[in-house]
Amino acid sequence: MSEDLKKTSAEQTEYPQLLLENQLCFPFYACARKIVSLYTPYLKPLGITYTQYIVFMVLWEKREVSVRELCSRLYLDSGTLTPLLKKMEKDGLVTRRRSDEDERVTLIRITDQGMALREAAAEIPSQVGGCLKLPAEDALNLYHTMYKLLGEFS
Repeated sequence: MSEDLKKTSAEQTEYPQLLLENQLCFPFYACARKIVSLYTPYLKPLGITYTQYIVFMVLWEKREVSVRELCSRLYLDSGTLTPLLKKMEKDGLVTRRRSDEDERVTLIRITDQGMALREAAAEIPSQVGGCLKLPAEDALNLYHTMYKLLGEFS
């Protein structure tokens, strides 16, 4: 065995906490990337990204929300969301306006064009879900565990 290989093996046992296989965060990261990529073939015909899709999910439910509420619901910061919302506004999917009660608050309202995408997107959850070979009970347990973890960051 070469000296470099011996050194690498020794370093791995000396710092097991730094092995990728010992990281809880890595499978979350890798799964999230893989799952989001499953959405691409369904979202591309609608002309939207996954991040826009989750914004729409909130807006299809509420019609109008503040940027702050969107940030909170989506676990995103305003620096990430603002350019996305500007693009969505440019595309005629949402409008942005200052609140009459507090001009520091920006309200996002879905347009009729944005609402029309809801019908086209209605089957996406089941289409993507069909790509995952996870028993329903496991999926439900994972769902609850993930939200429990997200609660730790709130």
